[in-house]
Amino acid sequence: MDEQELTQIIERNKIEQNGLIAMLYEVQSKMGYLPEAALKLISKNTGRSLIDIYSVASFYNAFSLSPRGKHIIKVCMGTACHVRGAVPILGELQRKLEIKTGETTDDKQFTLETVNCLGACALGPIVVIDDNYHVNTRAQKINAILAKYSQIHDDENEAME
Repeated sequence: MDEQELTQIIERNKIEQNGLIAMLYEVQSKMGYLPEAALKLISKNTGRSLIDIYSVASFYNAFSLSPRGKHIIKVCMGTACHVRGAVPILGELQRKLEIKTGETTDDKQFTLETVNCLGACALGPIVVIDDNYHVNTRAQKINAILAKYSQIHDDENEAME
């Protein structure tokens, strides 16, 4: 995204009460995260302090200040999922992806996150990847689950060749 496109986003949203959130959402939708340069330009063009903008960007879980993977993996660690085996599932994902919670794989394909509850306790433990719910998950299923998303990546690469 170039500076002109970012300026258009700012101008389009700065009049509204919730304009900052709309700006941040639009920037993240286009860039995948909120880069510091974009936040500084928003600050400059709206007159809001950079600290204020960072506080909003870091308050909401929907925003990320660092690049995220193409596929976002969320492991529910709520009480029901925890009791039913979420910890070994998280451990297996960390082992297979070679990252820790909050990190992104080197190839930018996967970001691993934990959440406190996904609201489907009876179906736990739950892993959500790109809004697709994998219910009653077991650590032994992780290879098969990840393979589905790796296959999507492989198919897209072949289509571009």
